[in-house]
Amino acid sequence: MMNENGPGLTDFMPDAVKPGEVVVARAGEPLPANAEIADKEAVIAALRMVFDPEIPVNIYDLGLVYDLEIKSDGSVRVEMTLTTPACPVAGDLPVWVADTVAGAEGVGEAEVHLVWEPQWTPDRLSDEAKLALDLF
Repeated sequence: MMNENGPGLTDFMPDAVKPGEVVVARAGEPLPANAEIADKEAVIAALRMVFDPEIPVNIYDLGLVYDLEIKSDGSVRVEMTLTTPACPVAGDLPVWVADTVAGAEGVGEAEVHLVWEPQWTPDRLSDEAKLALDLF
């Protein structure tokens, strides 16, 4: 569908996630009542196992993870973004993140929210990502 200003992103990429569109992915099961809960480092290690398929850097070091909350029951909430709404795996990446985080030892349910504010910029790259991308 064309907008009044001409063709839009969805005219060329119908599966693109639109800024402002809410994408939530969930995975995992509640932990048993007396299970040991994962710490932040364990969840970050899981996040570092997920890579943007077009960039050889994990999503955590790319700066795509904006917020991480580990609740007392072992459930985890991640708020993340993408480098661009036109990312070809925009609908899949939050699912990959939820599955990977939920698979970490001490994590029960994982919920991943895709957000667009603030907009991602290369300033969010970790030093490791800058080194891997030869940006130093």
